[in-house]
Amino acid sequence: MVDAVGKVSAARKLAAAAAFGGGGLSVLGGTVYGLLRTEAAMACRAIGEAVDIPPDPSGWYGTGRPGPTLKIALLGDSGAAGYGVTRVEDTPGARIASGVAEAADRRVYLTSFTVVGAETRNLDGQISQALPLEPHVAVIVIGGNDVTHGRRLTESVRRLRDAVRRLREAGVEVIVGTCPDLGTVEPLAPPLKQVARSLSRRLAAAQAIAVVEAGGRTVSLASILGPEFKQLPSLLFGPDRFHPSAAGYARLASVLVPPTLAALGLVPEEERSPEPARGEGIMPIAHAAVAAARTPGVEIEPQPSTAGGVPWGRFVQLRRRRRRPEGEVESPSKRPEDAGEPATAG
Repeated sequence: MVDAVGKVSAARKLAAAAAFGGGGLSVLGGTVYGLLRTEAAMACRAIGEAVDIPPDPSGWYGTGRPGPTLKIALLGDSGAAGYGVTRVEDTPGARIASGVAEAADRRVYLTSFTVVGAETRNLDGQISQALPLEPHVAVIVIGGNDVTHGRRLTESVRRLRDAVRRLREAGVEVIVGTCPDLGTVEPLAPPLKQVARSLSRRLAAAQAIAVVEAGGRTVSLASILGPEFKQLPSLLFGPDRFHPSAAGYARLASVLVPPTLAALGLVPEEERSPEPARGEGIMPIAHAAVAAARTPGVEIEPQPSTAGGVPWGRFVQLRRRRRRPEGEVESPSKRPEDAGEPATAG
């Protein structure tokens, strides 16, 4: 209980410091950051430089399905891009777009603005490219590089909050896959492994608070580099032992499709309210954020206001949505007419 209270307090403090311009490196202090930088440099040499460009999943999905087209912008780092895979069908973008098209029975146009190696500070430029396309929803995966590169977590959280606000002010729904648990990355040796786990979980919790307060939704990606990866490293890690394999990216996409559908208002009526029997409910935002940071696939979304105020605040909905069976993953069509769309769309 004491440990849980401490984690809630740390997450709240980190998010608050980001909101009010706190100058500290992190709740763990500068000494730990110095250790992290040194150990991270060694791990980076073991992992190697990211040199390949993943296949571009941008294009139309749901050929033959009715319109109007749902537009998705994919933003973030190598985890969102699908670094390490060679087939476009294995990228998170293709899997997310195919999953949304099938579940919604609608055409989908996905555009990827992801950049391998991106940090939270790079989101602003990606958003500038995305906004002219007027996406209905933006799916963001970011944060791992902020931890491994020793960035100030307060600054990372502040930049993420600003990015979400900018998208929401433009009328774009936002889903953020929070920072995964980096403690199971094989090239990381103790004590960096323990430090990376602590920092990544605290960043994930603070990200969740910042995103929801800015009007977005989050989903925990703890499972992407969590217990499942620890048990099946040869299957779920790629050759560099840092990025996921195709099977790993499939798991990533499987937790991003349900909240994307929810943000678009495309979930069944029976799934729109929290189900207490599934561990869902309304709780204080900091408590929900800490619970989500260590639990794979847990979503946090704003709690609608009943008092006429802003539709988000100190209480949020914690959701554990059912994952949908994976269907066929499509290759994107680069021509709108192939998807039944007018040539001027998108």
